Amino acid sequence: MTKAKPGVDKNLQNVVQELETTPDLTAHTNQQTNQKHMDQRHADMLHFRKKYYEDENQE
Repeated sequence: MTKAKPGVDKNLQNVVQELETTPDLTAHTNQQTNQKHMDQRHADMLHFRKKYYEDENQE
């Protein structure tokens, strides 16, 4: 094993710099992300209702 060199780790410096910057999200990007989430919820609900309806009619 090698000894750790004294000083600041360059990789950690890069990670810290990336975490300190805020992502440049616009209202449009936020709306698209929210719409994608809501579309998925809607599709899941349609699938659930269809499955429930099919299960009820099989009995």
